[in-house]
Amino acid sequence: MSQLPDQVDAPMTPRQLATLRTLSAEAYQPKLFERNLTAREAGRRIAALKAEIELANSF
Repeated sequence: MSQLPDQVDAPMTPRQLATLRTLSAEAYQPKLFERNLTAREAGRRIAALKAEIELANSF
């Protein structure tokens, strides 16, 4: 999905904020939660945290 230039640096959405807060706590990575991320960076962190949690739960 291609984003328009003005969407690239858009702030994260409220849903991303809530998801990132929850996942960072679940993964014991509170430093990965920041309130002032772009939507793109929040998406990256959410994906990384989901992968980390999935890996931890596979053992």
